[in-house]
Amino acid sequence: MQVISVNVGLPRQVEWRGRQVLTGIFKAPVAGRVAVRPLNLDGDGQADLSVHGGVDKAVYAYPAEHYDYWQHERNGQVLTWGMFGENLTTSGLSEADVHVGDRFRIGTVEVVVTQPRLPCYKLGIRFADPGIIGKFLASGRTGFYFAVEKAGEVGTGDAVERVYTDERQVSIADFVRLYAKGESEAHLLERLLQIEALPESWREYFARRFSV
Repeated sequence: MQVISVNVGLPRQVEWRGRQVLTGIFKAPVAGRVAVRPLNLDGDGQADLSVHGGVDKAVYAYPAEHYDYWQHERNGQVLTWGMFGENLTTSGLSEADVHVGDRFRIGTVEVVVTQPRLPCYKLGIRFADPGIIGKFLASGRTGFYFAVEKAGEVGTGDAVERVYTDERQVSIADFVRLYAKGESEAHLLERLLQIEALPESWREYFARRFSV
């Protein structure tokens, strides 16, 4: 498991459907070591902090393995690392085997998995296609967010080492399925709500939605 690319980008104004929108979805690969702090990476930023960024979404990782799928889905469109707004393009990780609460060491940084990425309309801006939003979620290829447990530096080629696997074993794929389904999977929901790394906003959402 390793980092294929480190990607950052600051918010920019773009025109979308006749209006100006500020977005940080445009990320591009950078060389060298990049500092990772509790809120984001150096040189990176989010436009709308009410839904993006923050301690529970400090670093967004996306599996490089998904790029082949999306290039086929996009009829051969050339996709560059960072296209999905990810900070870390990774290899060897997947939504099926990454669990909420798992901890990883990447370079000198230690991070914990908090949640999947659920797309907003700005992914549609990046691809100039609002239709990709529904396809992204339906595909299950969401990637995952990390909170930063220990600040440090990362760089392309760094190993991604899992140092702790959460005993509740709720994968990112499980999380997305629970979110997308109209009914609760009681045992899965119970395990998810026990995970300390689960953000409080998600804890409240699932408790309210399924009346637990």
